[in-house]
Amino acid sequence: MSKESLTTTAHGVEVPRARTSSAAAREPLVRGVPCVAAGRVHDIAASASDPAFIDRCVRRYAAAGFGVPDEAEVRSWRNSWPPLLEALMRAGLSDLWLYLEYGTPGGGQRLDALLVGSVAERALGLVVIELKQWHTARVLDETRVQRSDGLVTTHPVQQVLAYRRFFEFWRPKSAPALDIRAAVVLHNADRDQGEALRIREGAGAGVPVVTGQDLAGQGAALAARLGCEDLASPAPDEVGAFERIVWTPSARLLAQVGDALKGQRTFALVGDQQHAYVEIRALVAALLEGDPQGAIVTVSGGPGSGKTALAVRLLGYLMRHQERSRPRFVTPSGTLRTHLLEAAGGHAQARDLFPPVSYLYSATQHARSVIIDEAQRMARPEGNMAPALTEALRKVPLVVVFLDERQIIRPNEGTTVNELRDAARAMGRTHHHLELTGSFRCNGSAAYTTWVDNLLYGTPTAWTGHHDYGLALSDDPFQLQQWIEQSTAAGHTARTTAGFCWRWTRTRLRGATTLPLDIAITVPTTAIGPARTWNAAWNAADTLTASDGTPLAPHNQLWATHTGGHQQIGCIYSAQGLEYHHSGVIIGPDLTWTDGHWTAHPDQSHDPKLRALPADQYLPYALNTYRVLLTRGTHATRIHATDPTTRHMLAGLVRPR
Repeated sequence: MSKESLTTTAHGVEVPRARTSSAAAREPLVRGVPCVAAGRVHDIAASASDPAFIDRCVRRYAAAGFGVPDEAEVRSWRNSWPPLLEALMRAGLSDLWLYLEYGTPGGGQRLDALLVGSVAERALGLVVIELKQWHTARVLDETRVQRSDGLVTTHPVQQVLAYRRFFEFWRPKSAPALDIRAAVVLHNADRDQGEALRIREGAGAGVPVVTGQDLAGQGAALAARLGCEDLASPAPDEVGAFERIVWTPSARLLAQVGDALKGQRTFALVGDQQHAYVEIRALVAALLEGDPQGAIVTVSGGPGSGKTALAVRLLGYLMRHQERSRPRFVTPSGTLRTHLLEAAGGHAQARDLFPPVSYLYSATQHARSVIIDEAQRMARPEGNMAPALTEALRKVPLVVVFLDERQIIRPNEGTTVNELRDAARAMGRTHHHLELTGSFRCNGSAAYTTWVDNLLYGTPTAWTGHHDYGLALSDDPFQLQQWIEQSTAAGHTARTTAGFCWRWTRTRLRGATTLPLDIAITVPTTAIGPARTWNAAWNAADTLTASDGTPLAPHNQLWATHTGGHQQIGCIYSAQGLEYHHSGVIIGPDLTWTDGHWTAHPDQSHDPKLRALPADQYLPYALNTYRVLLTRGTHATRIHATDPTTRHMLAGLVRPR
């Protein structure tokens, strides 16, 4: 079933357009769950006969934040839902709970159908169903198929496996036990086509491919074909327990890079990540078969949209399956590179695989594919594209560039999609642009990332997404520090970041056992106490250890993950590209809310590249900086603003629960 409006690339591959939102939609969510319909199978089957049912689903689609469904989407509902509902009724599954177009956190994916039933020992059985209207499709390899209309897309079994892995990897420990299953339903196809698409080895071996002929069955045999033979009607409290699950990413990306490079799928690519992966693989195949033109691919997406996850998976694929591609992974973020090297095991060959950005020119002389992550941070000498990047675009057959234009934080940095498109055109090369729209950080909360964007770039709105994400304010930095220390004691990775509004002593302090307390914030006298000053140190320029070898502070590039980092304050350069469980953010005096809008104060910055800028030029860099800092926490964020007026404005938006 179509998940988005699709465009077709020069290689005949489906690429999803970005979803649009409908602010005018007022249809309430179904039971508070992002979907277009939810209820017992028999109730939905009865409702589906109502001519107004599809209209209600269209409104609920917009209310759930999915955008506005196009005609192809609605047509697929009309064509695919009736045969599924009829089959479920004939199979005796009328009392199972069913969601149609179930949306997962972050908006990165929607499941065509999700069945929930009860299995033994109070566990819940989930069956993820992928609906396809295909009559025929030709299998290209284990991950791709070509439809009869020539479009190449993800193998439906791999697609539904990715959805199943979502529930496996995002299920919190506190959630009910889940028995997660998957099925592909091709209601227009015959059994021969189903057999051709069935995967016989690996994780996909247990996923049934159910065809129109199979759906004509009934009773226990049909229930078994759908993987539902042992599912019983779930009690209302069981359905409620499922709907109350706060889906949380259970494993961080960088800790799994080594496995990804070895081909172990410890994290799943889902939704538009998966579509982008298939598209780029198609380009790789064409280029390595001798396409003389070459290609430049740009992949854009906001914080936590999965750019680095996709980049690492792509690198692993090129290493394992395309030896002739001689891939290299380059990032201008020294912090991200350090973590990638560490996650890859620190082997000598990893340094060749992840060369520093200063070696990009050299890498282009040997590589046939280059992946550039965090490209918006690439330097622009004299305002021009970096010569090494230009050389890579000109010489390397495949260049894949991952970027977020709203993470450009300095005037001498920045690369845009339009600039790369123009460069490709001037060089006679093809350009393909892909966009990632989901959010896999910030607990997958689209509500939170939207709130941050509204706060900084639009009209600030009240925070109402308490069930999605833990957002609160700290009255002063002492309170913020206490929260970070409590979170660390509870076993979470917790870090505080701040705007670059205080000097940073970068001298490597040989033999030192403390860091200079460069950050000083005065808390004025209040009714409960006298004025006092909070002092803290920036993260260390080098590893700091006690005389007995006890780590006191990690190197700033490992500040986000290594022991002791919670005791130092990070800035944009040590936080960008990374994530941690709990995030404290100090909005410094360089950005204040004044007379109903944001005002920049570059004289309050200690960044020598920024403090001399006029206020109007400094403002977008300040907004982008705080957007990065506000989107590092995977589970919770606490904000403290040093400016009283700004604190008052935030207090009107974020009220205590």
